Amino acid sequence: MFIAEQKKRENIAEYLLYMWQLEDILRAFELDIDKVQQRLIDTTNHSDEKKEAARQWYTKLIEQMKLEGVEKVGHLNQNKELLDDLNLVHSQLIKNANETEYIEAYYKTLPYIHELKQKTTDEAISDIEVCFTALYGYLLLKLQKREISPDTTSAVSQISHLLRSLSEKYSSLSKN
Repeated sequence: MFIAEQKKRENIAEYLLYMWQLEDILRAFELDIDKVQQRLIDTTNHSDEKKEAARQWYTKLIEQMKLEGVEKVGHLNQNKELLDDLNLVHSQLIKNANETEYIEAYYKTLPYIHELKQKTTDEAISDIEVCFTALYGYLLLKLQKREISPDTTSAVSQISHLLRSLSEKYSSLSKN
């Protein structure tokens, strides 16, 4: 909960990836708040008040996952809406001739996006969702301590650069 709040303030792309990971963690705990309490909340050094606030937050997420029917797969509507917002900002940026750095980063990332899109069955997937999915897959590979090819590392580096730039633009637009 506290990490999510910090990431949401500091880097919206990291926040979205964190929330995707959290959805998977909650699924791994079978959407059981007692397992979450035991494995996530009680292992922290937070005060009892903060632990209770965290429990309430996780409980709310679990209830929302059940309500939205994403117990097994999929993402919470709040995360889908955020992805939609990021897609909108991305679309505005690539149409803005003054955003030369962002446009350059996008065009450098585009070959990787096209390559990844060829591997998916979802033809409607946006370029930005492809980037997030690729980064999330990369994070899972790292967590599993799997070998990562130099080509994958290169792609992830470029995708990360684009999403970092998008996060910065999103943040500056949100403050205005």
